[in-house]
Amino acid sequence: MLSQSLRLFGAAILIATLPGANSAQADMDVAAIPAWLAPHVGTGEGQIAPVVLDRARALYQRKRDAGAIANSCYLAMDATRPSTAPDGEPAGRFYVICEADKTFRAVSSGYGNGRKLRRADFSNGRECARHFSNAEGSKLTMGGAYVTAETRTSFKGYYREAGEKRPFHRTFLLFEGEGETENAREREIGGHQAVFLKWQCRFENPDSAYADDQGYVPFGRLVNYTGGRSNGCTSWSPDASEEIIGLVEDNPTTLYIYPESRDIDAVAKAVRNGGALSGSGPYWNTTCLTEIGAPRFWPKRTLQPIIDEWRAGLPKQPPLVLPICK
Repeated sequence: MLSQSLRLFGAAILIATLPGANSAQADMDVAAIPAWLAPHVGTGEGQIAPVVLDRARALYQRKRDAGAIANSCYLAMDATRPSTAPDGEPAGRFYVICEADKTFRAVSSGYGNGRKLRRADFSNGRECARHFSNAEGSKLTMGGAYVTAETRTSFKGYYREAGEKRPFHRTFLLFEGEGETENAREREIGGHQAVFLKWQCRFENPDSAYADDQGYVPFGRLVNYTGGRSNGCTSWSPDASEEIIGLVEDNPTTLYIYPESRDIDAVAKAVRNGGALSGSGPYWNTTCLTEIGAPRFWPKRTLQPIIDEWRAGLPKQPPLVLPICK
């Protein structure tokens, strides 16, 4: 337990119930954590913060008891953690927990990069997320409760591998939200591998099932942004993506993403007050809190009009026509 005199930026563990939360209903008792899982709980590298685990377990058990899911595993994410681990590799902040099999895995995941607009700058740096929102078009992460839904696989173009041109397909796992995350489908929020195809040109391939009316297909270079930022979705390494999607495809489960708006507001208030936090205070990763100063939640009612105005003022662009590959 932290002492009452521990300062905010020196805090290594800041957990427990937040203002307005009912610990008996919203968060599971830490003592109920199985013995095998306990070593994975904490704020160290590769561990899951207690409040994140508590809420993820509570959501999973609620949905399972209601008959909404039957998967033996559940998912969680801590978006307050940095992108890079001390060893320089992508840091683990997305968790796959299978209590029946007694397995726990921490993998990297992107968070929303946001936007920098004239009326509001809600862009995030590469290492730590400061801004969060559930506004459509914000490209920001929204913490809260989700259930995995169906998958959609789409063709992105061709790329070169081992001297051959090969088609690149990416599978997108949709999320269903509730409460502050209920517009997840409207926002097209889900999970996918952290790889995209950067188009460079097009080549003639009329026999391809993906050719356009003129017989051309796009060609580009694969870009892997594992551990970086995203458009608000969760994004995993190719290997982790294959595992996660395989785990939940046609067998939905829960995903809890931390922090929610109440957590963000509580931490921002604590930073403004500049006082000491006790062990019953709000949680934020210490490294990222030091970097960002204070987090900010942008309510949809505040941010949506700004985004809509920006979109309305964008000049009309002609359709993109890729050059012919040489």
